[in-house]
Amino acid sequence: MEPTEKESLQETAAAVDPEVEEPTQEKESKKRFSPDNAKLMQEAISKLMKDNPIAHKKLEEFKEMQPLFQPHAFWDTQPVQKVTETMGRSKVTPGPIEEKKKDEIDTEPIKLADGFEWCKIDIHNEEHAKELYDLLNKHYVEDDKGSFRFDYTIDFLKWALCPPGYKPKWHIGVRATKSQKLFAFISGIPVNLNIMGEEVKSSEINFLCVHKKLRSKRLSPILIKEVTRRINRTDIWQAIYTSGTLIPKPFSGTLYYHRPLNYKKLVDIGFSKKTKHFTAKKKLYSLPDEPETLGFRKLRKKDIKKVYPLVKEYLSKFKVSMSFSPEEAVHYLNYREGVIYSYVVEDPETKEITDFVSFYALNSSILDNEKYDLMNVAYCWYHCSTKTPIEKLLKDATIMAKNEGFDLFQMLNVMDNEAVMEELKFIQSAGNLHYYLFNYRLPSIKPEDIGIVLV
Repeated sequence: MEPTEKESLQETAAAVDPEVEEPTQEKESKKRFSPDNAKLMQEAISKLMKDNPIAHKKLEEFKEMQPLFQPHAFWDTQPVQKVTETMGRSKVTPGPIEEKKKDEIDTEPIKLADGFEWCKIDIHNEEHAKELYDLLNKHYVEDDKGSFRFDYTIDFLKWALCPPGYKPKWHIGVRATKSQKLFAFISGIPVNLNIMGEEVKSSEINFLCVHKKLRSKRLSPILIKEVTRRINRTDIWQAIYTSGTLIPKPFSGTLYYHRPLNYKKLVDIGFSKKTKHFTAKKKLYSLPDEPETLGFRKLRKKDIKKVYPLVKEYLSKFKVSMSFSPEEAVHYLNYREGVIYSYVVEDPETKEITDFVSFYALNSSILDNEKYDLMNVAYCWYHCSTKTPIEKLLKDATIMAKNEGFDLFQMLNVMDNEAVMEELKFIQSAGNLHYYLFNYRLPSIKPEDIGIVLV
């Protein structure tokens, strides 16, 4: 409770004039919370936590969740799960939070502030593509220290934004009316989710980016409302999205892990810390020159027909997963130089495709280094294993990533990934990624129950 004006004045007077008497209650409070008593209390709590690792873990989890208990001017008005909804409840029934009909949704765009206007970004238009690339390259996700920033190539953006059935109207920009400069962007694409065994027609929201000069204008909520309006007008009411920021309310929290492929470069650019054991570390992260699995090779387009049912069956075992159509499988899993790197294991005798593994290329700009301007990063994508052990399959993927010139291999602890982290010398990164569903209630699930990777 905030102190009253009278109490605050008394505190001030007592501090400057020893003649002023402090209230009795306040004196007792100060006695109880004196530095010595506070120190003893802290020691007692530390001992309790040390003796009880479960209590310590729960306390840390509570600290991490604290932002969810704070007011959220925008998200508190949206059909998303609130942290208070699940408190004290033993069971959460999955399903939509609110039901609407598209006739209830406004047909006109949300009004923007004077001087700005909505626009459609056509990623196949060379000028539009360059504008979007520049906006993301200078104003999108970067690390806390401002040393690295995602560098999505135009080819990557075309692949990510234009799956089968994509809606050009869901690629939304905001321009300055006079200069026509692009100041903000958000995208949606159609997806089908498998949630607890139920097929849910949905959307995936990504690339929410606002120019740094407009960050104080609260443009992000308007972008989210507008893309939601356009998606709702097509009778789609759910969305999946991820964020490194904790907002109401994730259905799961995942962790990034990384494995050095070019250790010397990572030290040179400040990604990895230089130690006196540099040579030993470099040797630790060395890899064979070629894949070790017999029959491991680059995926050919004709292989997709055999790979698709393997991937579909594998993903179906997770509580929340992507449900690809055959056309989407061709789009998302096919080898694309500079974007997606996909491999299969083909039995030398039977010619049967038994295993599949893939990673995508998402480099990071290095913002303050005289020698290098890019860190080449491979991110684990989808995989499935029916014959080759998963750790062997993913090791071969790291070998191929190294051979393709990547400096680092990143992986989330989703699907079956965490089981192989230690053996393959992956290190937990500082970053985490929260998974969210819009307008869908879902109990919290573990990362290993997720079968979705968003770029």
